Amino acid sequence: MDSIKVVGGSALNGVIPISGAKNAALPLMIASLLTDETLTLSNVPRLRDVALLTQILQNHGVDYSVNGKRNGQDELEGQTLHLTAREIVDTTAPYELVSKMRASFWVVGPLLARMREARVSLPGGCAIGTRPVDFFIDGLKALGADIDIEAGYVVVKAPQGLTGNRVVFPKVSVGATHTIMMAATLAHGETEIVNAACEPEVVDLANCLKAMGAQIEGAGTPTIRIQGVKRLHGAHHAVVADRIETGTYAMAVAMTGGDVLLQGARADLLESAIEILRQTGADITETPEGLRVYRNGNGIQPVDITTAPFPGFPTDLQAQFMALMTRAGGRSCITETIFENRFMHVQELARLGAQIHIDGRTAIVDGVNTLRGAPVMATDLRASVSLVIAGLAAEGETHVSRVYHLDRGFERLEDKLTRCGAQIERISG
Repeated sequence: MDSIKVVGGSALNGVIPISGAKNAALPLMIASLLTDETLTLSNVPRLRDVALLTQILQNHGVDYSVNGKRNGQDELEGQTLHLTAREIVDTTAPYELVSKMRASFWVVGPLLARMREARVSLPGGCAIGTRPVDFFIDGLKALGADIDIEAGYVVVKAPQGLTGNRVVFPKVSVGATHTIMMAATLAHGETEIVNAACEPEVVDLANCLKAMGAQIEGAGTPTIRIQGVKRLHGAHHAVVADRIETGTYAMAVAMTGGDVLLQGARADLLESAIEILRQTGADITETPEGLRVYRNGNGIQPVDITTAPFPGFPTDLQAQFMALMTRAGGRSCITETIFENRFMHVQELARLGAQIHIDGRTAIVDGVNTLRGAPVMATDLRASVSLVIAGLAAEGETHVSRVYHLDRGFERLEDKLTRCGAQIERISG
């Protein structure tokens, strides 16, 4: 099993190209099930989850091809996928595939809309909370689906097709918003999604669906309206820049000091986190090429945060921000409101010398002058990169094990950091 060795103490200087967003690429790939024509997606990150979802889509009959790297193209730039679901050969998404990545459960919406039936295993994924699929099921029921749970599978049928309706989510859910929005594109009549997720990845999916012929209004607001159409066609769509990767590298620069251009990053996707980072003492400016992040020798200032759905502070940056606060000059409070089990990185940060106390959903972090390298273990995707960030500023060597989590969400992280002067390498296990 691979691990990553980090030797701390080097400031980051240079350019880091920001990849396409994993959280946008996955639902965009799933949208290919809605049409028998080719959906072309550019700026797709090279990640384990993308490769796994490609395998799942192939199981349903999706043909795919990948554009190779062109002469002169940066090896860290995204790939282009061509996905064609000319014929759906299987409407079952099996446990052995879906259990590896919970986002693959979202195929239930397009399969049901197009084929009028689906059998999809209940999902797995990162162990950061229960994240039930009740919202998905209730939303599909509202559109007229008959649903049973059989031996760990959700079995959905709509022999006459789906019918538009008002779908009200009791709590914001990005995955449920993706799924119901895709299903509603081929339903009879109008669907209104109330308390919809407002994340940029939802907007990106809506833009792609509209390019395919869907009629959608209100994406990016709490109310989305979809007028169903008879069929969708192929399209070309570029995956939006990854705001979580942007925030992660911005926090790495704030942690280590230095001057880095995050190439292709967009400030409008991450305004709350950028404002918080500025309060810690980082200088962040927009340029025509992306975002420039700079911090000189000034100390890191403590700042309190509470995670919230977009446009609030992202839960997917909470662990990285906690790593930053371990070196702040004072006490900060980090409150997690999205997932109940998302403080598993605390004990690993403590191995590096961090002083963190948990009180319910709040982590109280007392900054220390020095972190010291140690062997640590990644527990999930975002926790793993928080350990890398801490290791970049720690004295000595930090060895991060179980980095397969990293490969699910960060494209060639060690290569991007090495380009900017970090002492980091992957060790094959």
